[in-house]
Amino acid sequence: MIIVPVKEGENIERALKKFKRKAERTGIVKEVRRRREFEKPSVTKRVKMQHAIYVNQLRRNEE
Repeated sequence: MIIVPVKEGENIERALKKFKRKAERTGIVKEVRRRREFEKPSVTKRVKMQHAIYVNQLRRNEE
C-alpha cells in the first residue's frame, strides 16, 4: 500500500502528484496493466526471447 503523508495546508494537487510519482516508481500501474488480461506462458516466453534477440542485435551494431 502506498502512503503519502500530507502536511497541514498542503495543496491536494501536490499530494496527488506525489502519489502518482510513488505509484510509478513502485511499478503498480505497469503491473495492473500487465494483469488486465491473461497471457499464456508460451506467449510470454516468446516475447522475452524476441526482446533478447533485439537487444543482442543492438549490442552487435554498436561494436
